[in-house]
Amino acid sequence: MTATLTARWVVLDIEGTLTATSYVHVTLYDYARPRLGPWIDEHPDDPEVADAVARIKELGGLPAEASTVDVVRVLHGWMDADQKIAPLKTLQGLIWQRGYADGDLTTEFFGDVAPALRAWHESGLRLAVFSSGSVAGQVASFSRTTDGDVTGLFEQHFDTVNAGPKREAPSYRAIASALEAEPGDIVFFSDVPAELDGAAADGWQTVGLARDGEPFGDADFGTHRTIRTFDEVKVVPR
Repeated sequence: MTATLTARWVVLDIEGTLTATSYVHVTLYDYARPRLGPWIDEHPDDPEVADAVARIKELGGLPAEASTVDVVRVLHGWMDADQKIAPLKTLQGLIWQRGYADGDLTTEFFGDVAPALRAWHESGLRLAVFSSGSVAGQVASFSRTTDGDVTGLFEQHFDTVNAGPKREAPSYRAIASALEAEPGDIVFFSDVPAELDGAAADGWQTVGLARDGEPFGDADFGTHRTIRTFDEVKVVPR
């Protein structure tokens, strides 16, 4: 039986929820990995890049005079460990943004995603994203997808820089404030139980995506409503 939820806002995770985890960990990571060093060297006067490099040196225990090679070694280590560290995400997002603009990258949605997004938007629901990937990367990834440009469906984008860690309740409190919404008026979709726990702790409605073949496909979602595709839930505006 299809469950029905009422809300004002639908907030969505990306990796494992809208796209396969392998798209991020293989396609996008492999695209960014060899381009990190050249990007740093080619944009020395970009404040965003300079700030990211300074933070990488600080977090990676490198001296201020460390070379780009040293910085990239730290970044590759974080990528190998799938660390969601802000300056890494910043640089990846900038590189992916260029990749999408140049036509090198196309986001591959699960088949049920685009129809659900468009149906929610057309019904009057407001859509937002909360992902560990940078806001720049999010917008770029939605600009070129297997279902066309879907950037116009989303009103707000949040990442670990402008909201906070994805597994902590204060991050969801900050997002609710930015959306000017009561927590109970928001439904959050994610494939990670710990993220759903953080949202629920702030009073959000939560739905877990246990997609076949994904890392959390067989996870214990506890008390969170759990579905395998968006076809198994209906969200209507309040």
